[in-house]
Amino acid sequence: MANKPHFSEALEYHEKPRPGKLEIRSTKPTATQSDLSLAYTPGVAEPCLAIADDPDSVFRYTNRGNLVAVVSNGTAVLGLGNIGPLAGKPVMEGKAVLFKRFADIDVFDLEIDAPDPEDVIRFCELLAPTVGGINLEDIKAPECFYIEETLRERLDIPVFHDDQHGTAIISGAAFLNALELTGRDIAETSVVFSGAGAAGVATARFFIELGVDPASIVMTDSRGVIHDGRDDLNDIKREFAVETGARTLHDAMMGADAFVGVSVAGIVTKEMVRSMADRPIVFALANPDPEISYPDAKAARDDVVMATGRSDYPNQVNNVLGFPSIFRGALDVRARGVSEGMKVAAARGLADLAREPVPDSVLSAYDMDRLSFGSEYLIPKPFDPRVLWTIAPAVAKAAVDEGLARAPITDFDAYRAQLHARFQASYGLITSITTRAMEQPKRVAYPHAHDLRIIRAARRVADEGIGSPILLGDREKIEFLAADAGISIDGMEVVDPVSEDSDRLRYAAVLEELRRGRGLSLHEAERLVADPNMYACLMVREGAADAVLGGLTTYYPETIRPALQVLKVEEGRSIVSSVYMVVVGTAPYFFADCAVNIEPTAEQLAEIAIAATETAEKDFHRDPRVAFISYSDFGSAGGEEPARVRKALELFKRARPDVPVDGEMQADSAVVSELLEQRRPSGPLSRAANVLVFPNLTAANASYKLLNRLAGAEVIGPILSGLSKTVHVLQRDASVNDVVNMTAIAVAEAQRRERRT
Repeated sequence: MANKPHFSEALEYHEKPRPGKLEIRSTKPTATQSDLSLAYTPGVAEPCLAIADDPDSVFRYTNRGNLVAVVSNGTAVLGLGNIGPLAGKPVMEGKAVLFKRFADIDVFDLEIDAPDPEDVIRFCELLAPTVGGINLEDIKAPECFYIEETLRERLDIPVFHDDQHGTAIISGAAFLNALELTGRDIAETSVVFSGAGAAGVATARFFIELGVDPASIVMTDSRGVIHDGRDDLNDIKREFAVETGARTLHDAMMGADAFVGVSVAGIVTKEMVRSMADRPIVFALANPDPEISYPDAKAARDDVVMATGRSDYPNQVNNVLGFPSIFRGALDVRARGVSEGMKVAAARGLADLAREPVPDSVLSAYDMDRLSFGSEYLIPKPFDPRVLWTIAPAVAKAAVDEGLARAPITDFDAYRAQLHARFQASYGLITSITTRAMEQPKRVAYPHAHDLRIIRAARRVADEGIGSPILLGDREKIEFLAADAGISIDGMEVVDPVSEDSDRLRYAAVLEELRRGRGLSLHEAERLVADPNMYACLMVREGAADAVLGGLTTYYPETIRPALQVLKVEEGRSIVSSVYMVVVGTAPYFFADCAVNIEPTAEQLAEIAIAATETAEKDFHRDPRVAFISYSDFGSAGGEEPARVRKALELFKRARPDVPVDGEMQADSAVVSELLEQRRPSGPLSRAANVLVFPNLTAANASYKLLNRLAGAEVIGPILSGLSKTVHVLQRDASVNDVVNMTAIAVAEAQRRERRT
């Protein structure tokens, strides 16, 4: 498998810096005796009594509604077999990590010494009041079928054996799309299954649910074809016994339309694949090594449509595409179980998602230039964030439609938006800006558009109606890059500053007039205007564009210098400044100034704070609470910097007496409400600040970058303010999504400027 870790690396990963992959964190403050008296005795008695009176209120006062138990007896752990519950614990912890990472679901991994199925059933029955759902894991067949079926009958919470249904649902989605590609009718498609364990049986049953004729399925186990003449079959296998002359896997595959392997490596040969029908469908899902390798299958038949369980080949059937989102949807409507209809909804949702355009964030994650529906893209990639807000609503809606939901959702558009906001913290903040931008799109100039990220972003900006892109740069290079990546630039304006003689000469004359007092000649102005950054700024000045979004391929000073040379500062401003929105968890903070002013004076600091406050208010509709940061805490230390910050604070208060503000203060005092209360009782800030004004560029720049890199904070910016026209500068490592977000911010700002004039 690609990037398969060496065993010593895997051991070190699990051992350090602390053993295991999980920990429990409190979601409520526990810093004081008062906190503890609420968390435990005596305060905890109140929710206990409320739940005793109304059992459904357990979902209000505890985490039951977002808690899943991963239960295993260790009898069939991955491909390792019956290694027992203790040895299976790393796998169950890993499962818990995936639940949290992909659906923000909390998990207790519970490895039980219970080889008897009745003990597993009884354990889960006793456990049910604690959790919102149970994920059965790594339990051998046929016991797993009996355990799950019994629990589904007895419990009123979702019970889901992922080894069965995860593979079934994901491969089912891929199968639906493979049928479309090969032009087959599902009711007339013959399928050979290799493997009659939990995954094989569940997948065969699920394919029947999707529309495959049971008579068209041939299943094999380690003894060959499961046919009606065998007397060694248990009840589960007997379900798939057919009348056939085929006795071996080789026999069964001759003329078959599709093969699904959930067995062991290397049992399918090239000759077997060649014996199949035209455009055969081959899903070789044994892990880590499939029944036949992707290269061998392709070498045998160039028309084969192939999927494996591996990440280093196309069409990875990965259960993480299913169980997190399925449980998310089931938990959010408090479903009584997971029905076949809910599973089918998940599979069809995945299949449909694979036919939609692939977002650039996914391409970037997989280091790909393009990806579109076809034989090498039957199902979405595991790290596609759209999976969650596609599958969870589909599952939830199926539960509602079938009467299984105890907390039905009525507005599924709102639910999808909630999932976006919950699992991508900046989504909710950006969405309102994007919506405003779409109401009145503006012309946005992108200097140095011969970067593929800009071209991709511009296509999205145009398609989503956010703005009208103007691509600046070498025309031939832009067109080549776009064509090579399969991106249409139809409907976009492409401007080459070097070849646009009439406009270039006109802009050069404007620049020469503006800079004549500084000794700039017309000849030198013509040379400077050939720079796309300068050209774009002049376009905005002269009304040929409404906003400029520069950067990516140039350093910050190179991008902002032309803007400062040809554009005036706004009325009432003396400097240009910047602010970054830094999202930590789900909390947005506004950091200023992280990009422009190196060592601002007290007057400039006050101006920076006012600008950042307005950004929080006008762009993101946040009520600002401002903190001026220093190494001193409310006069605890002397020095030039605290004195300068205190002066800036007083100037800010005079300008914005309506905004809660305090300082000078240390950073932790500013962002931890409990510390703020201790260190500044009855101060002007009743809770933690969300606008942080730093004393110099080093402090501000270092702070947002450390949070981004070490804590995984989402960062949007820099958002410039102070110029008379809309100009923003992208970071050099900005993603396509960053470019689109900044474009929306630029368009919304340009709209505001237009309304003011």
